Amino acid sequence: MIAVYLLALVLGLIALVKSADKFVDSASLVAKKLGMSPLLIGMIIVGFGTSAPEFVVSALASLEGNSGIALGNAYGSNITNIALILGATAIFRPITVHSQVIKKELPLLALITVVSIFLIYDLDLSRLDAFIMLGIFIAIMVWTFLQNKNNANDSFAQEMESELEDIPASMGRIYFILVASLVALVISSRALVFGAVGIAELFGVPDMIIGLTIVAIGTSLPEFASSIIAAKKGESDIAIGNVIGSNILNTLVVVGISGTIDPTKIATDFFYRDAMVVLGLTLSLFLLGYGFKKDGVITRTKGALLLISYFAYIGYLISTIQQAG
Repeated sequence: MIAVYLLALVLGLIALVKSADKFVDSASLVAKKLGMSPLLIGMIIVGFGTSAPEFVVSALASLEGNSGIALGNAYGSNITNIALILGATAIFRPITVHSQVIKKELPLLALITVVSIFLIYDLDLSRLDAFIMLGIFIAIMVWTFLQNKNNANDSFAQEMESELEDIPASMGRIYFILVASLVALVISSRALVFGAVGIAELFGVPDMIIGLTIVAIGTSLPEFASSIIAAKKGESDIAIGNVIGSNILNTLVVVGISGTIDPTKIATDFFYRDAMVVLGLTLSLFLLGYGFKKDGVITRTKGALLLISYFAYIGYLISTIQQAG
């Protein structure tokens, strides 16, 4: 049976990454065809697209009563996005934050992280908590549309416009890819959850741990690819914007939808270990990227520190599993 679970996990991850990439590209082009501005495409469409794996996986896990995987995936993806993805990207090429929109999103991400952790401080993710998170997200969407009017020439918008021009294809084919990739996203997510839950049960590993590690890394691969490619092209604002947008969606929408579907009790070790790591890394990202009176820069040294913190966290998780065993 282990072979079946591993096969489902591996094939699910591969298909998930591939379908998410196609979904982002096709959705962005459809949005451009419908007249959406490059800034909104970058902030909303790409953000939703790169977070689609987390959303679908967590929603399916919640529907099946595996809330540990759902929450672990959301918070684990935030940890992976900041420490692993931005760390590795900065080592590849230092990330400079020019965009004023991104600079406004950095403190916003820090604030909503604090609020979301406050909501689960009682170790209970209730439907009320979930609705509050989704309400905050709606307010942020309104703010995002207002930003579009005032920041049409922002560097982030210019980088996005350049990206959209690099993806040529007929619109009929694009619509087909959009639908096909969405279907593939759901099927691959289902396979991933099946394999992850099976392995967790077979080896006695808490599903929360599986969600925080294997599933979180797998669902964050679209952000990894996008950030590395953007850094290679010198598009620093897209590289960090992908991560910020994804983390906002994970914190509010992924956790909010999961809590709406399956309200759950929060494990004490999850709150004081994993949620605190998310908080610490998010505040660190704000300090590293904001720059205050100048452009923020995540240097190779800072990237290395982020990467080290990620592997230290994973090492700690492994040690807790060994102690429990």
